[in-house]
Amino acid sequence: MAELYIDGEWVPAAAGGRRDVVNPFDASVVRSVDEADAADVDRAVRAAARAFREEDWARAPVRRRADVLFRVSELLRRDVEEIARTETLDTGKTLTEARIDVEDVAAAFRYFAETAGKDGGRVVDVGPGVLSRVVYEPIGVCALIAPWNYPLLQASWKVAPALAAGNTFILKPSETTPLSTLALIRLIEEAGAPRGVANLVLGSGATVGAALTAHPDVDLISFTGGLATGRRIMASAAEGVKNIALELGGKNPNLVFADADFDAALGFALDASFLHSGQVCSAGSRLLVQDTLHDRFVEALAERAAAIRLGDGLDPATESGPLSSAEHRDKVEAYFAIAREDGARLVTGGGRPDDPALARGFFLRPTVYADCERSMRIVQEEVFGPVVTVERFHDEDEAVALANDTRYGLAGGVWTSEASRAQRVANRLRHGTVWINDFHPYLPQAEWGGFGRSGVGRELGPTGLREYQEAKHIYQNLHPAPSGWFKG
Repeated sequence: MAELYIDGEWVPAAAGGRRDVVNPFDASVVRSVDEADAADVDRAVRAAARAFREEDWARAPVRRRADVLFRVSELLRRDVEEIARTETLDTGKTLTEARIDVEDVAAAFRYFAETAGKDGGRVVDVGPGVLSRVVYEPIGVCALIAPWNYPLLQASWKVAPALAAGNTFILKPSETTPLSTLALIRLIEEAGAPRGVANLVLGSGATVGAALTAHPDVDLISFTGGLATGRRIMASAAEGVKNIALELGGKNPNLVFADADFDAALGFALDASFLHSGQVCSAGSRLLVQDTLHDRFVEALAERAAAIRLGDGLDPATESGPLSSAEHRDKVEAYFAIAREDGARLVTGGGRPDDPALARGFFLRPTVYADCERSMRIVQEEVFGPVVTVERFHDEDEAVALANDTRYGLAGGVWTSEASRAQRVANRLRHGTVWINDFHPYLPQAEWGGFGRSGVGRELGPTGLREYQEAKHIYQNLHPAPSGWFKG
């Protein structure tokens, strides 16, 4: 079965390239898929450009586009079990997490279906004799590049608003986790998207991603992934003066004041750090605890972290799965030596599990470091694994100063029973999302994105739709007559 979707057809890679998709739990091959190259990218972009010019998608009534999005939402709920299982085999995450992801993807498509037609632009009041309007139109051909940790969810945050706005797109998932994205494109096809509107290319970032972002017919690039790749994409986009939207990760502080609900703060600190083995852009991997609570909290956190059940994501008893790949495990593992050099104190974890049943998978034990300082690399750099660092703070001002001492600014959490403090601290944090007495929830209706090196632009919410639109001012003189400016 061919896995590239170009101009309304499932086609093989032109050069016959193939890549194995590996299950992170045991390194077994789940499936072999087509591997595209620059020629396939060119075909896909040309198809999307033709569809934008010639199909009626961009000019169709909003209701038609909304119907397709609504239908995709329904189909996702119909196929939730099958797609969730595919996501687990692809990424290693637990089946429970994968089911939640599919439901969240369905919610995103529904939200943008409902939002698409609500904003008809605005009238600029110039006075009698003039009709002046600002309207919003689709940008054109969108290159959408999704990451490996939440391949289906992150793709939906790009695909749904792109379609709602009337654009055409080429979607490139990570080469290591393409399977749930294949399922999504099949549902978009089933939902009735016109030929050429949705296109899918599979392959590496170095080959397919680079060709896609550099293509002259691409009008917008939306990318979620690492900072280094984001910088290269910004440079490529600058060369072609393309619109960009980038979500580049974070080093997210989770502040626990002494008056917080201990059990709730502890439970969510575990969720924030170890959900999906810490492979979450908004992971609360930087834990800041008030000094009077610190020792008790660290002891309880380490005890609970050491008890987390690792295993196959398809096993209902598993609480946390493996890392996504052997290469990524090696990258995370290297931070254990860095932490030692920095002087961080290992409280629990810091290596691979001893269980022989997990030996073939890409596992690391949940890891807690204490006695951490803001200058340490383990504190400042995004590890993107099951690793949490703990710092002490004395008072509110110090907590805020520490939390804002980062190059990133994606998300953060505040735990306190004092409502006024919660709002003061949230208002002072330089992060795109701040949770109070919670961690990790997001809403399709609320913007998602970060300050600083966490990226450019926003996903979700009304602004997430605007990223895929151009503003146009239409000025009409209702009573044209000679101006009399020149007298000759």
